[in-house]
Amino acid sequence: MGLNLSNRQIAHELGLNEDDAQDMTRSLRQGVVDASTTPTLAGTVEIDEVYLIAGHKGQSDLVKKNPVLDVDGD
Repeated sequence: MGLNLSNRQIAHELGLNEDDAQDMTRSLRQGVVDASTTPTLAGTVEIDEVYLIAGHKGQSDLVKKNPVLDVDGD
């Protein structure tokens, strides 16, 4: 079995009921969360690139850049 399987796929692979597979995976995932520790960060952090995207879901016309204004006022 691979790591990226749905509960349904796991149930099918192991010959279990889907609810039982879900209970098992919930327990396993919670165990991973409980065992993991939050790293302590310190020192300088370097950021190479940052991409910020703003939009209005499906309404890209609302966030298009304004046309460059004519400096001479023409």
